[in-house]
Amino acid sequence: MVRFGPAGTPLSFHQKGFRTQLQIPEYLKEFSLNAFEYQCGRGVRISQESAQALKEAAKPYNIQLSVHAPYYISLSSTDPQKRENSIDYIEKTAIAAAAMGAERIVVHSGSCASISRQAALELAKETLKKAQQRLDEKQLSQIHICPETMGKVNQLGDLKEVLELCKVDERLIPCIDFGHLNARSFGGIQSQSDYISILNEIEQQLGEERLRFFHAHFSKIEYTKTGGEKQHLTFSDTVYGPEFEPLAELIAKRKLSPTFICESAGTQAEDAQFMREQYLYYCSQE
Repeated sequence: MVRFGPAGTPLSFHQKGFRTQLQIPEYLKEFSLNAFEYQCGRGVRISQESAQALKEAAKPYNIQLSVHAPYYISLSSTDPQKRENSIDYIEKTAIAAAAMGAERIVVHSGSCASISRQAALELAKETLKKAQQRLDEKQLSQIHICPETMGKVNQLGDLKEVLELCKVDERLIPCIDFGHLNARSFGGIQSQSDYISILNEIEQQLGEERLRFFHAHFSKIEYTKTGGEKQHLTFSDTVYGPEFEPLAELIAKRKLSPTFICESAGTQAEDAQFMREQYLYYCSQE
């Protein structure tokens, strides 16, 4: 099953009169969405009780939850203490995810501005290996760490780097952020053939199983011609990409079952609904 949902609560959540996070599943049902990514970008602050309550609230609506780990995680930091702290943050995120019944946590890899990309990649691989070992030790083996492709040029996390990170352990699932890939390549996703190249690379490097169930972020993103990602946009933008329709057709044709989390700026639910409708249209053509 392909799943669609927003990252965090969109603007229309409060506009429609919803107030508490326990109402998120009910809100998503209005858009026929079945996924939600809880945001811990600024720290893991949700209590075990609240996480468990969200799990119970999501069950009747068949909402699959995932969690975004803190943005300040740096798997590739040259400071050993920062790398150790990152492992702690991953553990805390996994504990919260387990309490809310989520099985995937999305993790940023960090920067490579002060060292070579290869050196940064090796540091990140070692940190990820230790993080997975920590989860195993804490009986959190069911939680999949999902390294995310990043949008800024000086960040570690182009497609090949993320796939290399996922080779550390077969349980790691790539989080392919198509908006980020488009931004860091200055508009490199222009046609369906570009999406084909991305999907084929995932399969070649990680195998059919991880291609079939990969995690994904999708949004249109404004970028600069030197640094990459600048800011997230909505699907109403006509200047920056990428466009979802060519990818929707591929997902339907290849019978893949990824989870798509929309990260549009405020219209995550509405744009996720559009993504779902496009996917279902192409399914109907098969």
